[in-house]
Amino acid sequence: MIEVTKVSKKYGEFSALRDVDWSIREGEWWGIIGPNGSGKSTLLQLISGVDKVSSGELMIQGRHVSDYSRRELSQMLAVLQQDGLPAIHYPVRDIIEMGRYPFQDWLGRDRGNNSATIIDDIMSRLQLIDLSDRPLDELSGGQRQRVALGKVMAQEPRILLLDEPTTYLDIYYQLQFMEMVSTWRKETGITVIAVLHDLNLAAQFCDKLLVLQEGEVVGIGTPEEMLTKDNIRRVYEVDPAVVQHPVSGVPQILLSRY
Repeated sequence: MIEVTKVSKKYGEFSALRDVDWSIREGEWWGIIGPNGSGKSTLLQLISGVDKVSSGELMIQGRHVSDYSRRELSQMLAVLQQDGLPAIHYPVRDIIEMGRYPFQDWLGRDRGNNSATIIDDIMSRLQLIDLSDRPLDELSGGQRQRVALGKVMAQEPRILLLDEPTTYLDIYYQLQFMEMVSTWRKETGITVIAVLHDLNLAAQFCDKLLVLQEGEVVGIGTPEEMLTKDNIRRVYEVDPAVVQHPVSGVPQILLSRY
């Protein structure tokens, strides 16, 4: 579905990414992990078409990402940033309906026949019905992030890009958000690519991990393969204890500095 071949990105003399090779199949959930400044968000921006590669090839569905129009890309992929949505004074339902913009004609008419049903279903699944008329700026951070997820769900994308989506959420809302994405993926087969700092969440929800360090790929594999004591020590410069989750069995990280 997505092929990244020898992709590099430079800003002036600074190399943010160097010779990244990566292949993503439809329906997979990938986590991109690594220290601050390792190029994680830059890679996401290249996939989304917001920025262009300096060299190499980035293909989606057999076409260069740069060959897609913005409307074509927005009908195929959606991006959710760590701060989700600004705290604007718009009702929740209106904001979720904004996700239908890629499917509207020049008069603002939705070309789909069931857009109202789509919005109703999303609001029900995300437990937003009671908040339908509430302005976004009156909601908590966790509620706003649910609305942000509803907006990208309304796009009906085939690819979801998440850039540190749980950064500002407490542990309850972190887990709730990730579980909602997981359920959506199971129901639709959507491909998910998430930049994550929380290695434990990455281990619990991602099928595979891409590990970046100083702009280069230093590991690709399952959470069990990537989240080893030696790998974490090498990449993050901490001395971890790695234990198995008592329910799922995936690796969980306990940290301390050297």
